[in-house]
Amino acid sequence: VVTVDLHAGQIQGFFDIPTDNLFAAPVFIDDIKNKFINTETIIVSPDVGGVVRARAIAKRLDCDLAIIDKRREKASVSEVMNIIGEVKNKNCILIDDICDTAGTLTNASSALKKQGAKSVHAYITHGVLSNPAIERVEKSPIDKIVITDSIVARDDVKKCKKIVQLSIAHLIGEAIGRITDNRSVSSLFA
Repeated sequence: VVTVDLHAGQIQGFFDIPTDNLFAAPVFIDDIKNKFINTETIIVSPDVGGVVRARAIAKRLDCDLAIIDKRREKASVSEVMNIIGEVKNKNCILIDDICDTAGTLTNASSALKKQGAKSVHAYITHGVLSNPAIERVEKSPIDKIVITDSIVARDDVKKCKKIVQLSIAHLIGEAIGRITDNRSVSSLFA
């Protein structure tokens, strides 16, 4: 079984056959390097649960890290409480594994802009983008959301000018080739 950015790493332990969990991080890192200047860029975790993921990308890019401390009152509703880190005059890049209704991302983008962020972009592995996500994204101050093609984009997602999709086909293909040849998959992420 080959998975990409499991929401909880422990899920891998439920399989009784060989399982490899891949990370979209290398695809994101290449894109970020091509679009942003490191000294003006800060990686942002939209919640405490995503700090490990965001920190790993920040380290690979030699960027600072900020964390959004939020409280979720109920499912699909989030409230930004505090930003830990200096985001003023920075290109803020939110890193997350999944975006469903875009409440967290749009609230985070508003909070970052209020703290003086120059721009706010998000890199999301799984763009579920259930209603009312597209409407929220279009009305929010977020500049761009970059999603992977782990989920086929619906027509409304494709039409949204604030959403861009990157392919992870090369990453999955490379992993399958390594598995077939009995080579290391984890070295893809070293």
